[in-house]
Amino acid sequence: MLIFHSNSVAETEAFGESLARVAQAGWVYGLSGDLGAGKTALVRGFARGLGCAGRVHSPTFALLNEYEGGRLRLFHLDLYRLNSPEEIRAAGLEEYVTQPEGVAVVEWIERWCGDAAGTGDGGPGTLRRIHLSTLSETSRQIAYDGTGA
Repeated sequence: MLIFHSNSVAETEAFGESLARVAQAGWVYGLSGDLGAGKTALVRGFARGLGCAGRVHSPTFALLNEYEGGRLRLFHLDLYRLNSPEEIRAAGLEEYVTQPEGVAVVEWIERWCGDAAGTGDGGPGTLRRIHLSTLSETSRQIAYDGTGA
């Protein structure tokens, strides 16, 4: 487990950018953390690291935003409004949290596979979990388990 301390939004974005540089097709990055912890900032950096064009914003109401133009297609999911794997399947999002045709970054991943370190209910075999914790108004702790499951 890698622990990174971010002292600004820019540092959180830079961390996301560094993750994207090594991301491979089919990988799923599962983000967890309280509201305002920096999940979307990390995804903005991730998109930049892939070379994806377009403004990155949270897909809270759309559930899914797709970004192209980079070395991999980026699927950005926000599961906040869904409460279970059944609801995720019913919304047609299962393929993005199991085997995306590109790379997926999923906010509120615990809605799919719970809080445990494992992949849970048929979750992805390539899940890399990232937990963001708010330490202060500008400071975050990012815990990254990049081993896959």
